[in-house]
Amino acid sequence: MEAIFFNPVIISIVLLCIMCLCKVNVLLSIITAAITAGILAHIPIETVMHTFINGMGGNSETALSYILLGTFAAAMTDTGVTSMLGSLISKSIKENKYILLLIITLLAAASQNIIPIHIAFIPILIPPLLGLMNRLKLDRRAAACALAFGLKTPYITIPIGFGLIFQNLIKTSMADNGYIVTSTQIWQSNIILGLGMIAGLLTAVFISYRKPREYKTADTEIKLKKEERFGKKQIIIIIAIIATFAVQLIFKSLPLGALVGLGIIFTLGAVKHHKMDNILNEGVYLMGYIAFVMLVASGFSEVLKSTGGIDSFINTVLPILPANKFIMASLLLLTGLFVTIGIGTSFGTIPILAVLFVPIFNTLGFSPFEAIVVLSASAALGDAGSPASDTTLGPTAGLNADGQHNHIYDTCIPTFLHYNIPLIIFALIGILIF
Repeated sequence: MEAIFFNPVIISIVLLCIMCLCKVNVLLSIITAAITAGILAHIPIETVMHTFINGMGGNSETALSYILLGTFAAAMTDTGVTSMLGSLISKSIKENKYILLLIITLLAAASQNIIPIHIAFIPILIPPLLGLMNRLKLDRRAAACALAFGLKTPYITIPIGFGLIFQNLIKTSMADNGYIVTSTQIWQSNIILGLGMIAGLLTAVFISYRKPREYKTADTEIKLKKEERFGKKQIIIIIAIIATFAVQLIFKSLPLGALVGLGIIFTLGAVKHHKMDNILNEGVYLMGYIAFVMLVASGFSEVLKSTGGIDSFINTVLPILPANKFIMASLLLLTGLFVTIGIGTSFGTIPILAVLFVPIFNTLGFSPFEAIVVLSASAALGDAGSPASDTTLGPTAGLNADGQHNHIYDTCIPTFLHYNIPLIIFALIGILIF
């Protein structure tokens, strides 16, 4: 057991969590945790930094996607589309906070497949709605949980958009380690995880955060822009959205899809050419910080892998456990939670976990359903709740526009409790009943 408590991976992730809880900047926390892991593994500091910097490239496609999609969202704002949408939402909810939560949940879900701009819509659409939320005395922790649900559940359960990427990673990572499953088996198996996410959302909205919560209405509060009429610019935006969606599906490249969409917007004149630089700068402003956190999280992941601490942890714990599927599944789920909450990305965690988990699946005779559910849940665990995850960074970027929403205590902890616990419970239920 001494090997577990002095494991560099465990110590570095615990340190990361403590620093974030103490409100140390996420970027500084990740870098410090990475250096700590390397030093504890007796890796020379220059090698740690070299591994860290080289590893940042692992999330380069994701980071580029965020910048381009942020620019796409900024262009949508410039054409008045988001202002029109925000005004429509404000008029349609009829002073009912639950309708508002339902709408932002559906918008977040649509951002994963129908309009694949991911979290880029949040800092554009949510700030203008903060005044409405204040008037309704809506607890923003409920809004954070609603947004996290919409960002996370579709990729777990629906094989379109980001879900196609996630589920293909599950399939290929298992195949690379000697366990063959089909795409159909993956989305069918993951339905039970989707049910767990629904349970978490309902608990957050109707039980945990249903009571009114007061917020200050600041003079700097963002207001809805003057509503524009639907016209040529809005039609071009719709064409760009369809093109982005189609290209992303055909070529399996989100950056390429976003680039095509932007090309249509600028070429057809929805945004004037002289505004191009300003729109790009706005895109970087909206998503640049989150993109850089994702890059740094990828570097942290590489340092963790280089320490050998993940393998050591598994090899130390597994021999002392009985060959029982339920107990083993519980351990694997907790391992996935611990690794993902440190790395901050469920997508980047899949290849790491597959190397460790698939031999266990084969040894203990896990069925395809059991293996898929455990690996999918293990990778998704921690995505909600991790300080370095886009599932938490995105909601905070919108809800904290007036400085009244704390990243750790109002986004990370609520989403951690309401989604990670149900995912573990429902995954284990799946092991028992199937």
